[in-house]
Amino acid sequence: MQYNKLGKTDLNLSKLSYGASPLGGVFRNISEADGIRTVHTALDLGINHIDVSPYYGDTVAETVLGKALKTVSRDRFILSTKAGRYGSEFADFDFSAKRINASLEESLARLGVDGVDILYLHDIEFGDLNQVFEEAIPCLQALKAQGKIRYFGVTGYPVKIFEETVKHFDIDCILTYCRYALHDTALTKLIPILDSKGVGIINASPTGMGLLTERGAPSWHPGNKELLAASAKAVKLCQEHGVDVTEVALQFAIDHPSIVSTLVGTANPLNIEKNVKWAEKKPDPVLVEKLRALFANVDCTWPSGHATNQD
Repeated sequence: MQYNKLGKTDLNLSKLSYGASPLGGVFRNISEADGIRTVHTALDLGINHIDVSPYYGDTVAETVLGKALKTVSRDRFILSTKAGRYGSEFADFDFSAKRINASLEESLARLGVDGVDILYLHDIEFGDLNQVFEEAIPCLQALKAQGKIRYFGVTGYPVKIFEETVKHFDIDCILTYCRYALHDTALTKLIPILDSKGVGIINASPTGMGLLTERGAPSWHPGNKELLAASAKAVKLCQEHGVDVTEVALQFAIDHPSIVSTLVGTANPLNIEKNVKWAEKKPDPVLVEKLRALFANVDCTWPSGHATNQD
């Protein structure tokens, strides 16, 4: 497993990280025992970074992860969780300092740890950026100064929110999803700025939330019909080449030199093993070019958050 330094921090993250959202049954009903085995398998294969959130499965993911980590030495994993998002509606977001502090304590109790390595503000495009900048981020700065968290960052879908955040604050990292993948590389325009400021980049959902999988996009996927159709063509093209589209998608996402780590989520130990093997190889550049061409004239984005915070 390759390990990369996260921005200006002293954290060295495995290039493949474990996204624990499936432990909360976000994508399908899971066996808790299988979920725990998946966490242990990931760690045994060299993955050292685990990301979770109280939002995933309405705290279930954190609870199951806490059970999995009970038997694991704390120095074996780098742990991140989030605050600010607790549901799917706008009313379920709370970026007040009071809620952030309480949320962290609740997460620590569920996870069974004394502190987290990274605390993120979760999907800030759903909040008032004035509050995020004037109250929430100063709260994270204070938590870091107090030693309750080691580092902090923000997560979200629109590239715009990251651009606005790093204009005003010296943050440690961002967690972006679906914006550096086969179907959409919009993050590329911001990478030079992030690199120049020493902001570590963690990338999530290289499959575009299920678009680039044999199973296909879930029924709730927010992508438009053209994007879904192009994704289906990508799946078929990979089948014709005798490869799994998810393999190519993963390899493409982790291949960018500025991407520190890419999150993969599963509650199946065999899938983690497969992902680690795939990550050891480079993508076929000819096939990648063909796949990227399928999305060239397609609107590959979707609305997320307040209109003023969207790209």
